[in-house]
Amino acid sequence: MTECADSHWPSNSSPLGYSWPQISALVPSSILEVVRGSLFIVSWDEAFGDRYEEWSSHMTADVNFYVELALEADGPLVELAVGNGRVAVPVAKATGQRVIGLDTSARMLVQARARAVEAGVELDLRQVDMRDLVLDEPAGLIYCPFRALLHLRTWADRRRTFERVAASLRQDGRFAWNAFAFDHRVAARFGGNHQDEPVPHTVEYSVGDNRIDITLDGGAKSSLWWATKNEWIGLLDVAGLEVDALYSGFSGEPFADDSQEYVFIGRHRAPAAQP
Repeated sequence: MTECADSHWPSNSSPLGYSWPQISALVPSSILEVVRGSLFIVSWDEAFGDRYEEWSSHMTADVNFYVELALEADGPLVELAVGNGRVAVPVAKATGQRVIGLDTSARMLVQARARAVEAGVELDLRQVDMRDLVLDEPAGLIYCPFRALLHLRTWADRRRTFERVAASLRQDGRFAWNAFAFDHRVAARFGGNHQDEPVPHTVEYSVGDNRIDITLDGGAKSSLWWATKNEWIGLLDVAGLEVDALYSGFSGEPFADDSQEYVFIGRHRAPAAQP
């Protein structure tokens, strides 16, 4: 759900050589969290988390899709950008397995813990940037629902994430995610217009930066950076993965030229045939 800056800076330094007080003065507090000595720069305001339950309430179609993939998986289950546990809890309940959930948002992880306790399931929740994914045991399934990979701002951020996913998957493991396909007609219809559902908000498109800014009426803001089909396939390729399936919806609808959603399943690239 969120994105953070590189967490490998020495504890007594900061990016660009600034001191932590200088960084705090330069960067708005709404996008900074100092957690365990690491600086997290997030792509949404933490206040967005207060309305996330309402914001995501309409999104239910993806749950069964990810549950079915989890039931087929052999090995640990990992959700990137676990948020409030909207998908992880049903996955854990259906499989009877603990789900490892990563997120940089402390507020979201608190909600996920509460949801897991209420459902009586076990989530291993970690406040970790998905770009720094490290597992003790290779995963059978790593998944990232609700377009959360779009919170990663740059190709480098996404490449690093895909490489960490590839390094963390079993040889027969799979990586699944979904993201919207940019549609200029949708942008023309909704860009700059106030909307009341699911939470009162305004959407602004910055086409030159491939960015969408969603601002709630209370001021909380979330940003997404869209990508094309070939960019997603290229990310798989550079990470040593390949497309296992590409759909336009969560019921296996074929992907076509007019599709508005990417639903990807990736896997390790098959070894080259020996001559």
